[in-house]
Amino acid sequence: MDRINIKKLEVFGKHGVLPEENVLGQKFLISAVLYMDTRQAGMADDLEKSINYALVCQFITKFMQENTFKLIEAAAEKLAEAMLYEFNGLEKIQLEIEKPWAPIGLPLQSVSVQIERSWHRAYIAFGSNMGNKEKYIKQGIEELENTFGCHIIKVSEFIQTEPYGGVEQDNFLNGCLEMKTLYRPKELLHILNGIEKNANRERIVRWGPRTLDLDIIFYDNLVLSDPELVIPHMDMQNREFVLEPLKQLNPYFKHPVYNVTVEEMLNKLKQKE
Repeated sequence: MDRINIKKLEVFGKHGVLPEENVLGQKFLISAVLYMDTRQAGMADDLEKSINYALVCQFITKFMQENTFKLIEAAAEKLAEAMLYEFNGLEKIQLEIEKPWAPIGLPLQSVSVQIERSWHRAYIAFGSNMGNKEKYIKQGIEELENTFGCHIIKVSEFIQTEPYGGVEQDNFLNGCLEMKTLYRPKELLHILNGIEKNANRERIVRWGPRTLDLDIIFYDNLVLSDPELVIPHMDMQNREFVLEPLKQLNPYFKHPVYNVTVEEMLNKLKQKE
């Protein structure tokens, strides 16, 4: 991606662990690297197609002045989140907050924290086979969309499918959604589990009936194997009720392990039937 660099913007703020820092305040230096696509702006010579760095500097200054944090780690985290939300087209940010002459009782020139944060693309499979299935799913999607750090891009059609896993139960209503998120995989998992809990999901029988099921299928091109979470979903290639709606969203997304597209996985699965 292209980059816009902002170096050592001087901001006065009241951030620090010591009480006097929160009262008297001090100078901070903010540097940011904004990752985006500047092609259209450069070709058209049009500021509206880019990110106005003057507005970015004003936003940073206002944020640092109107908020108070004990740690510059917290200031960096919250500022990065706020900027990714505020500026359309901003995909990733490298942010450094420097604290000159930090009051540690030693001759220190400065200390700084540097972080990198970005939007991530995730595909989530959803399903329900209890009660008002469509209502549970739509409420879950709405709750996810209203969660800070999450933005739903597309939702597939809902499809009716037979139960999977050998447990006798009612038919399912299934689908998939594509979303952007600021959360890391396990953080996103905990959010999804919370939404399931709000729908009165009970985990009694594996592959059993549930009011709402939300599974992370893909997260960028990440490959993760952990006792709590496996990405890509370890059984997705065998589930037509996942692949069919996923194909509606992005048929050419490649599985980062098998190196085949969603459409290819679906066609292969149908050939086995």
